[in-house]
Order: sequence, then C-alpha cells, then structure tokens
Amino acid sequence: MPNSTPQSQLIRVHVFVTGRVQGVGFRYSTVDTASQLGLTGWVRNLPDGRVEAVFEGARDIVEEMVRWCHAGPPAAVVQDVAVEYEEPEGLRGFEVKRLVN
Repeated sequence: MPNSTPQSQLIRVHVFVTGRVQGVGFRYSTVDTASQLGLTGWVRNLPDGRVEAVFEGARDIVEEMVRWCHAGPPAAVVQDVAVEYEEPEGLRGFEVKRLVN
C-alpha cells in the first residue's frame, strides 16, 4: 500500500539497532514489515554488527515501526535502538542496501 500521506505530515527516522541483529533475518523482516505498513526507506547491516535503517511515512506508522525494531524478528535479540529524527527526503519504496565497508 503506497504511502499517501501529504509531504508536510511525513517524518523520517534513522535508527541503529544493536544486539544479535545480523544473521537472523532482521533486514528482510524489516523490509516486509515496513512495506506492509506502507513506509519507505532502506535497511542495511553495518560492519560493527548493528543494523541501520531509515523509515519515512506518517508519524504514527513510523513510530509503530520503531517499536517493532525493539523486538525485531523472532531470532533477534535487540539490546538497543538509537533513533534520530531527520528531515524527510521523499524516498520511494523500501530496500535492503549493501553492507557498508
């Protein structure tokens, strides 16, 4: 379901998820969940073992996604979720980005 929220009502969060979050399907579960919620953005693994993601959409939906990040998929063990609010960029779609080197 595409995000039809007016641009002025969009928010963007940049999250960093710490814990056992790589090798447990976190990125692909994030794509599925964010897409089902109609959010746009991206997710990727970081070399230090964290997962980084950006979500754009309506405030309540983005906040729901951030709450999901605190648990993640069943095999994940999330220790912390750092959230930074940023200006929306009007992203389209939701994707897995390549690992940062």
